[in-house]
Amino acid sequence: MTNKHPITECIETQLQRYLDDLKGTPPNDIYQMVLGVVEKPMLELVMQHAKQNQSLAAQFLGINRNTLHKKLLEHKLIK
Repeated sequence: MTNKHPITECIETQLQRYLDDLKGTPPNDIYQMVLGVVEKPMLELVMQHAKQNQSLAAQFLGINRNTLHKKLLEHKLIK
């Protein structure tokens, strides 16, 4: 038995439910859809955990602070 990360299991379950709900209709833009629904709440929670400190949040995420800033703007989490 494989030990999957709980987040992996959640995504697999929900993505399978999404595909099943399509009832044979071809899916479209799954990659962007998944990134869009996962990235924003992840950024929101990490920013809360970092007390809105972008440098610390970027460190937690393992990304460059400028990349984080760009993503926060894209998701309208900052102005």
